[in-house]
Amino acid sequence: MVMQADASLLMEQFLATRSPDVREQLVLQSIPLVHYMLGRLGIGQEIGSEYEDLVHQGLLGLIDAVDRFDPKHGTRFSTYAAVRVRGKVLDYLRQSDFMSRSCRKRVRAIEKAVADLWMAHRREPTEEEIAAHLGVSQDDVSRGLIDAGVVMLSLDASVEYEQEEDGSLHERLVDDKQVNPSAIFEDEDLKQQIIAGLRKLSQREQLLLSLYYYEGLTFKEIGKVMEITESRVCQLHTRAIYNLKQAVKYE
Repeated sequence: MVMQADASLLMEQFLATRSPDVREQLVLQSIPLVHYMLGRLGIGQEIGSEYEDLVHQGLLGLIDAVDRFDPKHGTRFSTYAAVRVRGKVLDYLRQSDFMSRSCRKRVRAIEKAVADLWMAHRREPTEEEIAAHLGVSQDDVSRGLIDAGVVMLSLDASVEYEQEEDGSLHERLVDDKQVNPSAIFEDEDLKQQIIAGLRKLSQREQLLLSLYYYEGLTFKEIGKVMEITESRVCQLHTRAIYNLKQAVKYE
């Protein structure tokens, strides 16, 4: 996690004193985390002024994390802050409805096509098969995968295609007061389903998901490792998540 080594020490000071000065210093010290999380979402400065708007939202999430962090839950501040920053950015993107109606329609059509093809063949479909199923060009499919992007889908989102509930798995399982044993069981069961589903994906998709979720690389960094463009990483990530959702269903 991209944070200065002494952020934890600052947090200890803030928890002990609730000093406004220490609070401000902790927020400033943790600003790189905001840029890191935007990079993890595939959002770069090339989008222009909107990037600064998203940085601002991330900072609001960071400030909220500083004010609400409780070490009694056994979570590191950097982990808690990352979830808060990411959640704030995603909430803003949902509320601002940054995708046009036509883009959203294309994204949903592709996701449904993937589900239909999994049901028919019990394997991940190629982009050519998705395009043929929809009666569109491969370029249209590629644009749809970019439109979806990681800000709309992620590994910690619900794996049920039909479920429309917003929020991540973390948000649905967390209990601010106590640990819920049934939630822990469900979470562990979900992990096993995901592991089994991952085995059904291509080696390329397995590598990409491993680099993103386990190694913590950004799309740009993954592109360098896999020798493909950042936009192609975005496409493959979205397709991998679509496929993983369906693979879990048929496990």
